[in-house]
Amino acid sequence: MAVRKIALRINGKTYTGRAEPRKLLSDFIREDCGLTGTHVGCEHGVCGACTILLDGEAVRSCLLFAVQAEGADLATVEGLADGDRLHPIQQAYQDHHALQCGFCTPGFLMTTLALLRDTPHLTETDIREALAGNLCRCTGYQHIVAAVAAAAAALASGAHPDAYPPFARRVGDSVDPARKERKRNAANDRRTTGAASTRRPRRT
Repeated sequence: MAVRKIALRINGKTYTGRAEPRKLLSDFIREDCGLTGTHVGCEHGVCGACTILLDGEAVRSCLLFAVQAEGADLATVEGLADGDRLHPIQQAYQDHHALQCGFCTPGFLMTTLALLRDTPHLTETDIREALAGNLCRCTGYQHIVAAVAAAAAALASGAHPDAYPPFARRVGDSVDPARKERKRNAANDRRTTGAASTRRPRRT
C-alpha cells in the first residue's frame, strides 16, 4: 500500500511523517510523533482514552486515520503543562485524587479542557453527562467529577488567562479568515468520511 506524507501541528509544533492511508491517527501521534501521552485502549471509540482536540474539537484519535488530520491543529495532553507547572485542570485532578492507574487520565483531561472552554459554568449533572463517553475502571468517577468542578471554578475566576492556548481553541475562534476557511473545509471532509465525536450513550 502506498504511503502518504502527512504534515500537521500538535501543541503548536509542526510534525511531518509518512504513513499508509490505513494508519490510525492515535498510532501516528504515538509512533511517528513520539507523543505517547495519548493512550490507546479499546480502539473502537468507546473508552475515550485516546481523546485529543482536533481543530479545537474533542475527538477519538483511534477513529480517525492519520491522513484525515493532514494540515490540522491538534492538542494532546503533553500540551497542557508549562514545564513543571501543571495546567489548572491537571492540578485539580491531582488535588482531588481523580486518578489511580492513570491510563484513562489523558482522555479525561482533554475532554475536560474542551468542556470547560465551551461551558464554564456547570452543574454536577452537566459534568457527569459530559464525561459519560470516558471510561475509568479505578476511581468510581466521584473524584473526577469533583476535580472538574474545582477546575471550572478556578478557570472561571480569571486567574488563569492562558489556560486555553491557541492550539486548544476552536477553528471559529481564529482571527485569520484564510485559516478558518481552510480548517472548515478540512473539517467537512472529515465529517463526510465518518469521523466520530466523543459523545457516547449515557451510563446508567
